[in-house]
Amino acid sequence: MKLLSFSIQGQQSFGLVQDQSVVDLKKHFANKYADLKSLLAQENFIEIVKSAEHAAPDYALADIQFEPVIPNPEQIFCIGLNYAEHVQETQREATEKPMIFFRLAPSQVGHNQPLLRPVEADQFDYEGEIAVVIGKGGRRISKEDAWDHIAGYACYNDGSVRDWQRHTAQWGPGKNFFQTGGFGPWLVTSDEIKANETMTLITRVNGKELQRAQTTQLIHDIPSLINYISTFTPLQPGDVIVSGTPGGIGLKRTPPVLLSEGDVVEIEVDKIGILKNIVKNDG
Repeated sequence: MKLLSFSIQGQQSFGLVQDQSVVDLKKHFANKYADLKSLLAQENFIEIVKSAEHAAPDYALADIQFEPVIPNPEQIFCIGLNYAEHVQETQREATEKPMIFFRLAPSQVGHNQPLLRPVEADQFDYEGEIAVVIGKGGRRISKEDAWDHIAGYACYNDGSVRDWQRHTAQWGPGKNFFQTGGFGPWLVTSDEIKANETMTLITRVNGKELQRAQTTQLIHDIPSLINYISTFTPLQPGDVIVSGTPGGIGLKRTPPVLLSEGDVVEIEVDKIGILKNIVKNDG
């Protein structure tokens, strides 16, 4: 199943995708769940959603505004240097434990929404990634149990302002400019993607493929990430783990491929779909 967060006529909601239409689940369940994060917190959320599979659609996909899959995550964990090719192109070394930095919710936008290129920067870059969304929370989750804590998966563009990222050894500012990261178009529930099933990730800019990798190439796999993160902090429903980008980032290409106004960035994951955003100058 495909679940998404959206707005229409200024009202926020969440829904179930049916072909080119959406069932408004907030309306369908009579406001029992405030948002998608609240629904994912239910132990049997997949069965709850399945009860709405044959409901009449409320809107066409073309009529809604896509919001980030989880507009209000409590925690967004991003994994750096998690593909060998990316480690090599940045001339760094792979780390024994995952390299983690954090994103803030206001840095994200939904599918078909503009990525804002900051006027203060010259090096706006793409990073195609796969996002893991937590359903069942927990602390010190074992690798063996990790798959049971996943609600589903989405595409992610960890848009990075490289010149600000390199101001210091801490990456925070360059990873958190307002509305620079894409998250969408929807969440594909974990019953549709089996544990350890290989996913293929592709990034395109203006139709040209610039990144391609498979989840089998992750240095720290998804269960390892869930285990490691949940050791130092409890994971909660709706938390997001952005699993890392492969080689081929714009700054390290010859010549560099940095994003300008009007560029179209697509992040495709074969088991999920395509996240598409157009770059717009901010200011």
